[in-house]
Amino acid sequence: MSDEEQPKSEELINIEKLTPNSREVNTVVKVISKSEVRDVKGKDYSLHRVQDALVGDETGCVYLTLWDENIDKIGEGATLRITNGYINLFRGNMRLNVGKYGSFDLLEESPITDVNTENNLSDKRYEQERRFRRYGDRRGDRRGYRQRGRF
Repeated sequence: MSDEEQPKSEELINIEKLTPNSREVNTVVKVISKSEVRDVKGKDYSLHRVQDALVGDETGCVYLTLWDENIDKIGEGATLRITNGYINLFRGNMRLNVGKYGSFDLLEESPITDVNTENNLSDKRYEQERRFRRYGDRRGDRRGYRQRGRF
């Protein structure tokens, strides 16, 4: 394999080509802005910091979700090379994530001159499948604990 050839999984994708089902996303993006940091509880009830960063290239932009220590590593105007990222839907809107198996590198020189903020993929709303409820359809209905009927 020559130096110019990259394996298919290493091909860089433009932001405009991302879909809600995109996996193994490899792209280069520039950070346009960052939102306020907010605290959320994880599934294990531990506290985490979360921040959304608007990132993009010449074809469009999308929100990148940053967690905990990654928030402090990235500043506005930075250029990132994201490897093995993925797209998920948060409240019906697309979000780019690095996740446990992905990574990003800060680039010294940016190949991106202008970012197309008119084509914000995170503005488009998608239908989400309802998640399966494990213990019944009603809120408060848990296995082994039935609410008493009021008659």
